[in-house]
Amino acid sequence: MVNSSSSVVNVYPLANYTFGTKEPKMEKDTSVADRLARMKVNYMKEGMRTSVEAILLVQEHNHPHILLLQIGNTFCKLPGGRLKPGENEIEGLKRKLCSKLAVNSPSFPPNWQVGECVAVWWRPNFETVMYPYCPPHITKPKECKKLFIVHLSEREYFAVPRNLKLLAVPLFELYDNVQRYGPVISTIPQQLSRFQFNMVSS
Repeated sequence: MVNSSSSVVNVYPLANYTFGTKEPKMEKDTSVADRLARMKVNYMKEGMRTSVEAILLVQEHNHPHILLLQIGNTFCKLPGGRLKPGENEIEGLKRKLCSKLAVNSPSFPPNWQVGECVAVWWRPNFETVMYPYCPPHITKPKECKKLFIVHLSEREYFAVPRNLKLLAVPLFELYDNVQRYGPVISTIPQQLSRFQFNMVSS
């Protein structure tokens, strides 16, 4: 169980989890420019984009690893995505996790235990840069992205879209590695430093 009072996170071995595949999940955009252009169109219709992403922890060699989705050979991202207008953050994140990682079968119901929000990032303009604060001169930010810890059960079955890879990346590789993972993912080790990891053996 999750012990929120002492911020304990149970982390289970990667070998506990089963990984399968499912139909491809195609990206809506073929380039960063396309993505920013689509964001602009959606902003005109719906206002500020709100997105939620999950930090899923496993362990190997007694060290925490984060599960990241890899698109192509280089780009990595946390599982998650954009909320629908007015959608609850927790329910929206569960919906996105089901879309990205759950098996499309009633025999394998997902058990996403969404924990606390550990980071909030802001996109002031229709550009790639994001900040862990909203700059004071920005009155209409274009996106607010929230990162949540999602506590995994001891055993889970993941189904990964065939066009994506699911990687387990150690915290020491993410730390300060902005060039490879960008500012949001590379600062996750600092955001998790206040948690106590309970490394549960298999």
